[in-house]
Amino acid sequence: MRIETVRLRSAITPIAAAIALAFGINAAMAAGTGQPEPWQMDFQGMVTEIGQSVVYFHYWLLWLITAISLFVLGLLVTIIYRFGEAKNPVPSRTTHNTLLEVAWTVLPVLILVAIAIPSFRILREQLVIPKHDMVIKATGYAWYWGYEYPADQQGGGFKFDSNLVDQKDLKPGQPRLLTVDNELVVPVNKIIRVQVTAADVMHNFAVPSLGQRIDAIPGRLNETWFKAEREGTYHGQCSELCGNGHPYMPITVRVVSEQDFAAWLSEAKKKYASTDGSGPTRLATAQ
Repeated sequence: MRIETVRLRSAITPIAAAIALAFGINAAMAAGTGQPEPWQMDFQGMVTEIGQSVVYFHYWLLWLITAISLFVLGLLVTIIYRFGEAKNPVPSRTTHNTLLEVAWTVLPVLILVAIAIPSFRILREQLVIPKHDMVIKATGYAWYWGYEYPADQQGGGFKFDSNLVDQKDLKPGQPRLLTVDNELVVPVNKIIRVQVTAADVMHNFAVPSLGQRIDAIPGRLNETWFKAEREGTYHGQCSELCGNGHPYMPITVRVVSEQDFAAWLSEAKKKYASTDGSGPTRLATAQ
């Protein structure tokens, strides 16, 4: 795969970022769905239940740590004001306070429990794969992705490579460094089981709007799943620093209706028909 040399864009100065944040510019807070947006400061729009759960958990933690920070700040200000040298020329010699010691032991435990319960629930949802409708295998190469549709799943039996489209070949509306020549196509509202591995070095299969991020490790088969609830095109990238071609191996998942997927599947069987004499791809077994 030819890697396009991309000139580094000038960085936004801290002053400009501070001004944008201070004035609360709407564009600064806007989060796209399927791809990043300029000045984005939030998660991309989620189209899976797991992704939405991750976002809600993030906001819960954000409010929790904000409350803790304000509480600690309040304690510091109160102590500085009430127990400074001006008000207390003779320091207190108090060494123990049973109620206070119990409180600062029990409260952190309760806070950790409040964090752990939703965290473990989300982890379980991610790791326990429900009864799926189809399986797709994604293999990371240096530096592109390969996808396989097993013959015993949705009438597949073919595989293909997905490479970055050079900037000079982009069509209007196609995002730079995120557009590929062959997209991963799946039907909407179907549970997709994704088997992820790598052929050379470690990669990472990550599609933000699908709530997906999982390592691709040579010699190991990792698994994840998603169920896209909305049709559209969702972009991702390798999120593991895998070498000098790391920024140039994007992921594009196109979610379509069942009718459109059936039509695409029929065309894909002809387009990606094997010509090397090998048999059709079969479902792999997780290690």
